[in-house]
Amino acid sequence: MKNPKISRRAVLQGTGALLAGAAFSTRVLASAPPPEPITPALIEAAKKEGQIIYYTSTDLPVAEKLAKSFEAKYPGIAVRVERTGAERVFQRIGQEYASNIHAVDVVNSSDAAHFIVWKRDGILAPYVPEDVGSYPPEHRDVDGQFASFRVWLSIIAYNTGLVKADEAPKSFADLLDPKWKGKIVKAHPGYSGTIMTATYQMQRDLGWTWFEQLAKQNIMQVQSSADPPKKLDLGERAVMADGNEYNIFQLKEKGRPVEPVYATEGSPLIIGPNGIFKSSPNPNAAKLFQSFCFSRDAQQLIIDVGGLRSVHPQTREKAGRKPFKDIKTMKDDAAAVEREGDAIKARYSKLFHV
Repeated sequence: MKNPKISRRAVLQGTGALLAGAAFSTRVLASAPPPEPITPALIEAAKKEGQIIYYTSTDLPVAEKLAKSFEAKYPGIAVRVERTGAERVFQRIGQEYASNIHAVDVVNSSDAAHFIVWKRDGILAPYVPEDVGSYPPEHRDVDGQFASFRVWLSIIAYNTGLVKADEAPKSFADLLDPKWKGKIVKAHPGYSGTIMTATYQMQRDLGWTWFEQLAKQNIMQVQSSADPPKKLDLGERAVMADGNEYNIFQLKEKGRPVEPVYATEGSPLIIGPNGIFKSSPNPNAAKLFQSFCFSRDAQQLIIDVGGLRSVHPQTREKAGRKPFKDIKTMKDDAAAVEREGDAIKARYSKLFHV
């Protein structure tokens, strides 16, 4: 597997000339517009446009169920889901905008740092769905350009058919035990926004020495954060060092032999915002879809079907899952990920030879 070649800096250089007239500092923006309810006029305007183009790094089955739920609620408006890894979503939008192609309406990324870049470039539209008005302040952009559509963790997990519960790792430090050599699977920060964010938090809290030692464990390197749970389920590896909590939930609840582990050092916290682009080809449909995504029903759907967490105050966690409030987490810092992302990917690739 090759690390993607286009960096954040390269994307910005490619879009800089095009966006020179629109770019502005986030420091001079006004406060967020007031939350907007869904109105009959908005629905009618959205139906005239008839479609939404949604770029997302959400698991494809979950994104498609979200789309179908929206289409059932608003007949006549089709949602085209374009799903790939967060870093690829970011590169694609950068390349499209550099070529003056404005195809995407709404975007979701598992790398919240992408929204810092898009906001700085002045290409996001301010829009606050009614439900977002009740979200915690830390999950709403101060200028109303994006909000936390989904929240989850990057965790350790193990195959219960290959590892006994009392012998399973309890911490990231445990993964360095020689008994796990050749038995660990891990995803790549150059492909996955989840793993990019998790890698930043882990190198900050555990240090690069931990990664240097892990690299000696002959890990199986995969791309997406959805890949380690799949390898675990198939029994190709006994333990995963990182990967999506929500995929583990989905598998476990289907009776598959996987079990989550919440590391004693803390589990990396991942936030996946949604935002609308200012040059959206279907602006009214984009607003309607954005409002739907943050509604209680949609947020409960991503919890129940997708295994995700939500900050919507009216949602309920699913029975059998460890409550979010009981989990020790690492601290998210999207601004630091945006600053240090390229250096982190380069150092990781050198350490793991991928």
